[in-house]
Amino acid sequence: MADGERPVAKSRLTCSTEEVVSLKINEKGRSWKHLHTSKPEPTRKKQRLFLNKGNMNLFRLAGDMTHLLGILVLFLKIHSTKSCAGISLKTQELYALVFLTRYIDLIVKYYSLYNTLFKLIFIGTSFATVWYMRYHKVVKQTYNKDQDTFRHYFLILVCLVLAVLIPHGFTVTQVLWTFSIYLEAVAILPQLVLLESSRNIDNLTGNYVFLLGTYRALYLLNWIYRFFTELHRVHWIPWISGLIQTVLYADFFYYYVKSWKKHEELKLPA
Repeated sequence: MADGERPVAKSRLTCSTEEVVSLKINEKGRSWKHLHTSKPEPTRKKQRLFLNKGNMNLFRLAGDMTHLLGILVLFLKIHSTKSCAGISLKTQELYALVFLTRYIDLIVKYYSLYNTLFKLIFIGTSFATVWYMRYHKVVKQTYNKDQDTFRHYFLILVCLVLAVLIPHGFTVTQVLWTFSIYLEAVAILPQLVLLESSRNIDNLTGNYVFLLGTYRALYLLNWIYRFFTELHRVHWIPWISGLIQTVLYADFFYYYVKSWKKHEELKLPA
């Protein structure tokens, strides 16, 4: 045995029973003191405050940023041009309802600063957009009410019934979360119908819808990645809803990319 190796174990062999007990108590006391007086690493503490890494990966981060960019593109378009031409108020109202019901857990649970900021931004910008389109004295005059004819209340009713019958859980917040997932899957329908009836689709509106579709496609990759890295956990409700939502964008993606390659105005078939 080399010098200085396992000195405590050697001392125990030559101690009485009372001394051995005393040594064990002292060792436990030192361990307890070290455990309760050691300071957490500041870097890890900051990471927990800003970002919860438990469910985060590159696909989700890219999806979140794409979603945020899409919402900001729409809000800045309306705010700067004082026009909401080509934008469906009914889709914006559906998204406001989606964010409000999904993020109601803000008042009862804290995940991270990142999570909280994104939730507040999504709720705030969605309601601000609805306000602009409904009540701003200039913007509301540019709203294409005659073309925004989709009956979105029907979507709300169907999604609410589904959330009650097939919920993620049976608490109020879980039912509301499930409702928001179902509703988000179809919230883009009034916007797509409006675009099909419009002759010309401006670049900002086209980019906004494209970014929303890209966000959802990235989240599909996020779920696939998490399935293979989180013990193959199955989440049927967001998976199926997200797949339906992505499929709804497929036709728009085709014509968006086609017009981009040919440097033409974006037009959807009626």
